[in-house]
Formats: sequence, structure tokens, C-alpha cells
Amino acid sequence: MSFLDSVKKAHVIGAGGIGVSAVARLLLHEGKIVSGSDAVRNETVDELNAAGIVVTVGHDSSHLPPDADVVIFSDAVPPTNPERHEARRLGIREMSYFEFLGEFSKDRWTIAVSGTNGKSTTTALLGLMLERGGLEPTVIVGSKVPTFAHKNLRIGRSKFFVVEADEYNAHMLQLSPQMIVLTNIEEDHLDFYRDLAHIRDTFREYVQNLPPDGQLILNADDHVCFYELAPKVPFVTYAMDNPADYAARHVSVTSGMQAFQIVRTRGGLETALADCAMRLPGRFNVMNALAAATAALELGVSPDAVVATLREFTGIWRRFESVGEYHGATLISDYGHHPTAVRGTIDAVRSFFPGRRVVLAFQPHHRNRTRKLFDEFVASFDGADVLVLSEVYDVAGREDDADANVSSRDLVAATKARDAERVVEREVLFGGTVAETQKRLEHLIKPGDAVVLMGAGDLYVIAKKLTGGS
Repeated sequence: MSFLDSVKKAHVIGAGGIGVSAVARLLLHEGKIVSGSDAVRNETVDELNAAGIVVTVGHDSSHLPPDADVVIFSDAVPPTNPERHEARRLGIREMSYFEFLGEFSKDRWTIAVSGTNGKSTTTALLGLMLERGGLEPTVIVGSKVPTFAHKNLRIGRSKFFVVEADEYNAHMLQLSPQMIVLTNIEEDHLDFYRDLAHIRDTFREYVQNLPPDGQLILNADDHVCFYELAPKVPFVTYAMDNPADYAARHVSVTSGMQAFQIVRTRGGLETALADCAMRLPGRFNVMNALAAATAALELGVSPDAVVATLREFTGIWRRFESVGEYHGATLISDYGHHPTAVRGTIDAVRSFFPGRRVVLAFQPHHRNRTRKLFDEFVASFDGADVLVLSEVYDVAGREDDADANVSSRDLVAATKARDAERVVEREVLFGGTVAETQKRLEHLIKPGDAVVLMGAGDLYVIAKKLTGGS
């Protein structure tokens, strides 16, 4: 009997989150009675309520149905949560979001998309390619996909399950995949991992857990992925620069479209498979598209289906998302919160909006990451013409004593010092709160600017307010 067969009633805590909300919808589709709670009301909570899932705002032991079979919670929900405490008192099974996905993946042919950057876009693209190819996958992605009926969830009719597999707290080890797609491996989540070697060793354990008939899709341009994992399972490579089984060639940008050709190498011979064009800018998005295409092609999806998917793909929520205009400036919302993502996004803006002034408003995501990747962040801002740094977004439970005094003011000072060494003059400002950052931007933005609102916190709300949304 599968795990889901044993569940009739489930309660989800943190239901308004991007991951747990997908699980709530999935359980409802499977015929389960689902309830939930969240600390705050948001759009997702309203959508779940409208779908028939009663989500209560606030946390209290009375919210937990005493006859629930399982309680599923997000990482942000501590063991002291009153509903979790009540579950333990009643002997109800508790599962984290990724523990649930691990159980669900045991009964599916699971394709896990992992890596430091690019997971959400790659997961979405791969799900859409498999859909176009008639493979009918179930997909859970850590963002919203416009063409998915449930945005962060696609419910399929086949054995295939595509899931974004987060490396934080080694969550990906909870899964039982038959295929792993690796985007890249860099230093991040250093509140959990000791260093890059610890991250590499954890990914090595992850890929070695693949079954003997499993498959690994590797980025041959990423040194750690290709040279340091030493996989013991069959693997297929993709790249833009290095030799690989699948490669992107002849990359060009014209009229808001990025074009490239996918070629496959077999026995030393290159064969052109697909001439692709997509609305997503940046080298990193070519790599995301190539990673998804490699996995899809290996699973039997036709090149034509890959081309059509990329041509029609308009992007996903908060991943280089064009959200409108403000006084003649283009506004872009992006979830990126790692130095590599910052640098790549700035380059992407310049490729799609040549000649425009690039205004970057960045909100660092938790103080521990800001402190441990401090120098990398400072260097990543080099490409912006104007820089506004909102105060660091605090993440409960992920800071230590050494992080207490870390501030975006420190980044501002270090960036100005770096600019002086580079003999560069530009505006580098401390934004303060999100509301204060918005006021600064209102005075700074000029017609024709390309404005990027970037970070994994709540800076994105500025975009709605500048464009007249709620």
C-alpha cells in the first residue's frame, strides 16, 4: 500500500507557501480531506479556500482536526508551533514538505531538478516539454507557471513526476528519483553546509543514491558538477563551452528573443537537433533551457516539442518577470538571491535592453548568507548603473550570533570602496525598509531605465505598487 492510500485527512501548516500549497492541492485532487493554516493571509491562502481547503489564518492547536492522519509543515514552521505540538500529543504523524515529497516520489518515476541556481525555470521548462511530448507528468515547482492550472502544480496522468529538489538542509536526499538534473553547484546555504566541499559531498551522496538504471543529467560547464562528483551511474552532459553530449551553439539576441541551436554529439559527430528561440534573456537561461531539453530528449520527447515549448514559454513568477512600466521605465521582478544570480541577471538585462540604464534594487536574503558571501555580493553589483540596497530580509531560525549586526549598510560601504578602486562613479544607496526603498526608486527612476527588483524576500511588492497594483 502506498503512503497516500493510508491518508484520508491531512492538515498542512504554512499552507500559503509556494511549496506546501502545491502539496495541499495535490492531496485534494487525490480525494483527501485537507485543512491548513498560515501565519498570514495571502493570495495563495485565498485560492486554497476557494478550492475547498479551509485554511485558517494564525496558528492554534484548535485548528488541527483531531482525526487527521498526517500533518505536513513547511521549513518555516518550528517544532514549537502549537499545531505541531498538538499533533505530537495526539500521536498524529508529522512530515516536512520534503518528507512528503519523498514518500510521494517512491510511487512515481521521479525526475528531480537540483542545483544552486536555475531550478525553478528548469523544472517548469522540463514539465512543459514532457507535457508537450505527451508524457503527462505531475509537476511541482517552486514558482508559478502561467499555463499550469494550479500555477505551482501540474497534475498528470502518468508515472512521471518532475519536482524541484532543494539542496537546503540536504532536502534532496529525501527523494527517490530515477533521473537527476543538475544545474550547477556553488557555495550557498552556509548556515547549514560547512563549505563547498560539504555541499559537493552531499550532492555526491545524492547522485550515488540513484538506482543502477537511473540517469544523471550533468552540466559539463560547471567544474564541481562535472569533475568533482565522480558519479557511479550513467550520465549525460550538456554545455555551452565544453565538449558535451548536448550543446548550445550559435547563441544570438535580436528583438527581445534569444536564439540558439541544440546539437547532439555521438561518436565524435555533431548533429543539429533543434533551432530554438525563446523570450528569456541571459546565458543562464540558455543553460536552463538546455538542461531541460537534454532531459526531455533523453526521455523520448521530440525536438519539435522542445522547440515549440521554448517558443511559447513566457517565463515564471519572479524569474526575470516583466511586470510593467513606471514613468517610461521597464520593471523586472526577480527572485535571485545568490551573487551568481545577481551577476547573470544584470548581464541578461543588458542583452535584452541594450543601451538602457540598469537600476538594480536588491534585498539580501538573510544575514548569514549576506555575511558569508559578502565579497561575492559586492563584486556581483559591478554591472548596475544605479544600485539601491534594501535592508537585509530576516529569515527566522537561520541566523546565529555573528549575524546580528549584518546590514545592507555594510554592503553599500564596501561597494563604494570597490567603485573607488575601479574608478567608477555611480549612485550606490542604502534603501532601508521596502517602503523607503520604493520612495528612493520613485525619485531615481528615469524614462527608459531597466529596473530590476531582486531578492527572495518581499521587495517584489514594490513592483505592484509602482504599476498601480494592490
